[in-house]
Amino acid sequence: VQLQASGGGSVQAGGSLRLSCKAPRMILSTFSGSDMAWYRQAPGKQRDLVAEITSGGSLRYTDSVKGRFTIFRDNSKRMVYLQMNSLEPEDTAVYYCHARTYQPVEYWGQGTLVTVSS
Repeated sequence: VQLQASGGGSVQAGGSLRLSCKAPRMILSTFSGSDMAWYRQAPGKQRDLVAEITSGGSLRYTDSVKGRFTIFRDNSKRMVYLQMNSLEPEDTAVYYCHARTYQPVEYWGQGTLVTVSS
């Protein structure tokens, strides 16, 4: 397993969660050179990009989470995080960590469920 995601759970609307993704078997230089992202898939819907952080630190967010979610990484720990604030019921989904290395090779984490109740 290249990517291990965790941190999902059930919260009420307005609450916060922090998702974590680690790549314990990835060579440090490969992780540092990878673009990392979080995707989500709600029931009956396609998997969509939520947030991305490139190897150079550029950020991209889907419009619906701008100002509420923050993606950041710690290359020394081979970790990427998604801080989610002001959660809404529409954020309910399985969240997946994704890596695209410089080779390029893509990896997916196993998914972590986020449930937001109103």
